[in-house]
Amino acid sequence: MGDILSQNEIDNLLAQLNTGELDVKEINKETQEKKIRVHDFRRPSKFAKDHIRSLQIINENYARLLTNFLSGYLRTLVQVDVQTVQALQYSEFTNSIANPAVLGIINFNPMPGSIIMEINPSIACSLIERILGGKGTSVEKVRGFTEIEIAILMRVISQMLGLMRDPWENVAKINPTLDRIETNAQFAQIMSPNEMVAMVTFTAKIGEVEGLLNLCIPHMTVEPVMDKLSTKLWFSMIEKGSNKESKE
Repeated sequence: MGDILSQNEIDNLLAQLNTGELDVKEINKETQEKKIRVHDFRRPSKFAKDHIRSLQIINENYARLLTNFLSGYLRTLVQVDVQTVQALQYSEFTNSIANPAVLGIINFNPMPGSIIMEINPSIACSLIERILGGKGTSVEKVRGFTEIEIAILMRVISQMLGLMRDPWENVAKINPTLDRIETNAQFAQIMSPNEMVAMVTFTAKIGEVEGLLNLCIPHMTVEPVMDKLSTKLWFSMIEKGSNKESKE
């Protein structure tokens, strides 16, 4: 809010207008200044708010599918929820990764490039222990993963990727496949450090073990379908009437 003028100040302004000391046109010119928006050329924003919102809707559906799948697969209570969806530089993502890590490099067919699924080591260890018949308790000290453990994780992640097709169906018919698993962020340089990515962060809870699961989606990968990443698409789907198949 602007400053409130006193009665004396108002009287002085009216007097100056009457004597011609002040010109109304000049006052209007000063107020009609150009609005300048700050733009950082080192970090251009390629994801609009609408795109971020659409990615959140897609991954909320994916989180529900993961919850149901992992609960049955591991035979324990599992809860996966979307925590945040944000746009950042790829270097910010890689700099936040500690070693050892579980980084699934995923071919996002038929989209160009790859995406990365990062699983917190505590969650990964709990997954492995549950699959091998253990209780899936938290580990006191994070260690490196053996070849057998990596093979088990590859099998689980591959099945998790199969659930990704349905949430993305209205944007693109994808067929994501796991290329490899890296345990060091230095070997997961799949794009330029300055490339913009959408970071989807999930909170995962397996029994009493809690951790994070991240999906790193580069802008260049989803660029061909950016026009479809609109919330209007989702509302148009809701407004569609039920057909014969859905009634059955």
